[in-house]
Amino acid sequence: MATQQFTVEGMTCGHCAMSVKEEISEIAGVTDVTVDHTTGAVEVTGEGFTTEQVAAAVTEAGYTLA
Repeated sequence: MATQQFTVEGMTCGHCAMSVKEEISEIAGVTDVTVDHTTGAVEVTGEGFTTEQVAAAVTEAGYTLA
């Protein structure tokens, strides 16, 4: 099990954070996602996921991985 930290740009509210969390949670192998919209911090825990998959999920939610 690994935990990776990311920064997402453009989130301004709790709804933004929920959208990002939902999209990342759909990635195979992801077991936990923590999102803080005030800092843009995203912590993803799991196995077998890639940064590219996380970036694609963030883009799908309408935001940008920094």
